[in-house]
Amino acid sequence: MQNTGIDTFDTLVRQKKELTNSLIDYWKDYSDFSTWQFWLIVAMFLVPLIILYFKIDKNKIFLIGFYGYSIHMAFAYIDISGINLGFWNYPYKLIPALPSFSLDSSLVPVTFMLVYQWTLNHKKNFYIYSTIAAIIFAFIFKPILASANLFRMYDGTNFFHLFLIYVFVFLIAKFLTNLFLKLHKS
Repeated sequence: MQNTGIDTFDTLVRQKKELTNSLIDYWKDYSDFSTWQFWLIVAMFLVPLIILYFKIDKNKIFLIGFYGYSIHMAFAYIDISGINLGFWNYPYKLIPALPSFSLDSSLVPVTFMLVYQWTLNHKKNFYIYSTIAAIIFAFIFKPILASANLFRMYDGTNFFHLFLIYVFVFLIAKFLTNLFLKLHKS
């Protein structure tokens, strides 16, 4: 007697592997080193990291780094979930198996890290300036990516939904950072 649930699961895994291979073939045909989109994505990955290297406050590097890592992890999970659920995707990728690697690993976390650092160093309201960054990402940056076909939304997803996600992520990252600061002090 066979377990039809496991058989179905194994079939789904094979189908997902075939889909992944098709996406890799798409990357080779339309999104590899020979496209301007690829090099723009490389720049969106490298330039923020270079800026961060020179601009990060070395006295607060672990605090800001932890906050940035929290941003990175939250966005990575949310982005891959949104992609897997078919809410959005990225036609052009730095690495075929990691659809939004340059955004989740560099551009977005570095931006929010520098905002966090600036609010700490200038005693400004973190929530106001992080919300401004979320507005810029959701209503200016993502629409530019969408108009250049570097980002696609599906099933009724809109830029306001993205804004809410950005806000949620920076709030979660701030909460985790504050929690670990409190645990460190006690």
